[in-house]
Amino acid sequence: MIVAAIDIGSNSVRLLVRDAAGLVLARETTVTGLARGVDADRMLSAEAIDDTRAVLARYRDTMERLGVDRLQSVATSACRDAANGPEAIAAFGDLLGERPEIISGDREASLAFAGATSGVHAPGRRVVVDIGGGSTEIIEGDAEVTWSNSYDIGSVRLTDRVLRNRPPGVGEMAAAGAEVDDVLSRPPIPARTDRIIGVAGTFTSLAAIHLGLPAYDRERVHGSSMSREAIGSMLDHLASLDVPATARIPSLQAGRAPVILAGALVAARVMDAVGAGEVLVSETDLLDGLAAELVS
Repeated sequence: MIVAAIDIGSNSVRLLVRDAAGLVLARETTVTGLARGVDADRMLSAEAIDDTRAVLARYRDTMERLGVDRLQSVATSACRDAANGPEAIAAFGDLLGERPEIISGDREASLAFAGATSGVHAPGRRVVVDIGGGSTEIIEGDAEVTWSNSYDIGSVRLTDRVLRNRPPGVGEMAAAGAEVDDVLSRPPIPARTDRIIGVAGTFTSLAAIHLGLPAYDRERVHGSSMSREAIGSMLDHLASLDVPATARIPSLQAGRAPVILAGALVAARVMDAVGAGEVLVSETDLLDGLAAELVS
C-alpha cells in the first residue's frame, strides 16, 4: 500500500508519499504564504489560494505517477481562521478529489508530537514545539501527549502583526518580543525542560543556517542541535538584514526570507518560556504522523 499525506499550512504546502514499510517515495515542501494578511482581515487572498492550488495540482500529478492508494490532507491555522477558509478547502478538494480536513489545534499538536518523537531518539518526557506560519503548538508527553496547546502566533502572523519592516525599525523587535510573550502567557506553559524537540520550517531553516550549509541538506539538519545562545546570535544577524539579503542565505528557501526573523523570535521566546537551553531538530513532524495514521 502506498499512502500520501498533504499538509496545507499557513506558510508552506507539503507532501509525503511512503509505502507501508516506511520507505519514502516523495517528500516536497513549497512556500505559498497562504496566511499572508489573514491576521488583519480574516481572508485568504485570491493570489495565495491560486498559488496553493498550483502546488496541489503538481502534487496530484506526483501521487498519480507513484500510484498512491490512500490520501489524507489537512489544513491548519490559516484555513481555521479565514472566513473564506471553507471556500478555499472546497476548491482544494475539487482538485485533489478529496476534501482536506481543517484540523483543530489539538489535533495538529497530536500529529506533530507523533511525527517528531518517531524520528529522534529522546526517551522519557519530551516537549515538542511546532512553529507554523499562523500558530505555534507546544506539546508535552512521554509515550502519549499529557499537555498541549496551540498558540495563535507564528512566523507569518507575527510578521504581519509587528515585523513588517526589514530590517525592523527602532523598537519593533522589542514590541514583537512582547507580543509573543503575551500570547504565550494565555495560558501559561506548564512544561519545563532543558531541551525541546523543534519541528517544522523555522527550526529546520535555523538549523541549516547554524550549520553553515552551502545548500539545504535534510540529512544533516535532522538530529542536529542548537543552543539558545546560537539562536540568539542568528536572531541578531537576521534582524540586521533586509529581505533580499536574507534570501541570499545559501541554505534558506527563498520563500521563507520574509518570515524567518519572526519565526526565530518565536523560537527564542518559547525556549525562554520553558527554560530550555537547547533544541534538538527533527525533520519528522505532523506530516509523518499523518502518514503513519494512514498506514495503521
